[in-house]
Amino acid sequence: MTDTNQMGVRRFGRVNWLGTWTLTRREVARFMNVWSQTVMAPLINAGLFLMIFTIAIGSQRGEVMGVPFMVFLAPGILTMTVIQNAFANTSSSLASAKVQGNIVDTLMPPLSAAELVAGYIGGAVARGALVAIVIALGTALFLGVGIQTPVWVIVFVLLGSVLMGGLGMIAGIFANKFDQLSAISNFLVTPLAFLSGTFYSIEALPPFMQALSHANPFFYIIDGVRYGMIGVSDSSPWIGLLVVSAACVVVLGICLRWMHTGYRLKS
Repeated sequence: MTDTNQMGVRRFGRVNWLGTWTLTRREVARFMNVWSQTVMAPLINAGLFLMIFTIAIGSQRGEVMGVPFMVFLAPGILTMTVIQNAFANTSSSLASAKVQGNIVDTLMPPLSAAELVAGYIGGAVARGALVAIVIALGTALFLGVGIQTPVWVIVFVLLGSVLMGGLGMIAGIFANKFDQLSAISNFLVTPLAFLSGTFYSIEALPPFMQALSHANPFFYIIDGVRYGMIGVSDSSPWIGLLVVSAACVVVLGICLRWMHTGYRLKS
């Protein structure tokens, strides 16, 4: 009889669906256990941003791209919060596992590199989507900002969560301590998010800064969500879809490679 328990023989078919789903559930449970920090805190932060801008310049600022400034601002705040949370989910999960020394619990189960990446990205997408839903409900309730084209909003929120989840994996794998992870977040992710049209139309920028903005994938994520919510954008959503999809392919390719080789994960 064939020994079905022979070591080194994969016994889960081409894809270990159960293992991948279990990893995704673990990632979701991890951030839902502290829902007040991962769900409510982003909602409060988004509300504070909108309140501060309303009090400071809301009544004095004219229309932007043909819509009231606060209506223009709402999709940018939503998207910025989504991408920050998707990045934080994967980066903190991997960095914590490395620092605490329990990364082996993730690497030892019978999961391929692609399945590990899918599990982590699934958690990031779940967190990003949940935050997007919560903030969208808040903006609809208090600002009356609805969603004109739900398909575009869903597409760019999902792609943005995938991209930022992948970048979070890269940061979490690269960082060996929380100080390094904080530096990546503070000096790379946050500036790119703030300087990507979140609070303004890039038409107001000089040509050089406009060119830099068009080279920033975050700009296309925010612009695509803004188009889906209020129907205005600085660029075509189809171009944004192409750029963000290409960025996702590159980032996920790096994640797959590093997971496959165990770069900075295995001794």
